[in-house]
Formats: sequence, C-alpha cells, structure tokens
Amino acid sequence: MATLLHLDSAVFPQRSTSREVTAAFVTAWREQHPDGQVVYRDLAADPLPHLDATAVAAGAEDGLRGQLAAELAAADAVLIGAPMYNFSIPSTLKAWLDQVIIVGHNAGPDSPVAGTPVTVVASRGGSYAPGTPREDFEFVQNYLEKVLTGMLGAEVDFIVPELTLAHSKPEMAELIPLADASRTQAFTDATEKAKALAARLAA
Repeated sequence: MATLLHLDSAVFPQRSTSREVTAAFVTAWREQHPDGQVVYRDLAADPLPHLDATAVAAGAEDGLRGQLAAELAAADAVLIGAPMYNFSIPSTLKAWLDQVIIVGHNAGPDSPVAGTPVTVVASRGGSYAPGTPREDFEFVQNYLEKVLTGMLGAEVDFIVPELTLAHSKPEMAELIPLADASRTQAFTDATEKAKALAARLAA
C-alpha cells in the first residue's frame, strides 16, 4: 500500500488554483490506487513554527523535526501545492522545508528520500516561463528543484498553471485564452501524472 504525502500552502482555502489542481491529483490517485494512503498537511491552516537554534541543535532528536522527517521518509510519493507569493514560495512551505531537511539525517548522498517522486503544483498569477519579460523573477521552480533534488535526492516534476490572475485583472484580459488553456492543461497533467504514479507504485 503506497503512501502519498500531500502538502498545501496557499493562503486561501477557496479560489486557489494550486489547491484545486492538487485536489484533482489526489482524486485521480485514489481512483487508481484505492488502497493507498494519503497523509495531508495544510501548512496555511496549521503552520509550522520557524526553525530556531534549539531545533537546529537537536536535529532529528527534536520531536517535531523527527516527526516531519519520518513522515517524509515513509512517503512513497509527495505532492506539494506551491503558489508563487512575491516571486517565491509561501513562508509556510519554507518553514516545512527548514524543519524537515536535517543535515546528517536525510540530507546528503544517503538520503532516505532519494528517488522519491515529488510533484509540485507551482501556480502563479503571471507567466515566468523562459522567454517572458519576468523570466528572471522565477524563484519557485528554481528553488524547489535545487533543494529537493540537491539536498534530498528526490525526483521532482512540476505542473505549472500560470496567468491565474487574468480573469480578475483588466490589464490581463487579452491573456484569458492562454490562462484558460494553462488551467486546463494543469488539470490534465495532474490527472495523468497521478494515475501513472499510482500505477507505478502499485506494480
């Protein structure tokens, strides 16, 4: 029985594209793998404390850090909702990363997380794709890819619904068709990736 660790970090519980897409992923996962387990953390509704000196010194012996690290190590797959806030990830997601990544325990070449598939839903109000004017402002995918692969050795894949503000900002009205296409593709990708991953882990 495979375990999916699902993290959401969008501030708003409704009208959140990242939450909607991660929910579609989980639905497809459960349909494909009904015997699987889903462990859920809503980092916005139940935020973790920022890392402090005591927790750093304790490492995996710290109660919370040890729990989070064990939860991550036990997961066969991870799903992360990571909307872009001020060009980067939500502070609540950063707090989870700081707590869960423990040098000498799960960070390094012998990480128990190595090879674990991680799907990140990286939604954003505009577009920061290669070739766009704000390409250099993209610090969500760049950061998460480096920290998840470079420190934990995870296998990272991204779903990127973009231009999510097109319907609410008049100056972006001409981008609505692109926004709708991106949203549709994100849901398609979430469903397909979830089914493929569940089948792979169930094999």
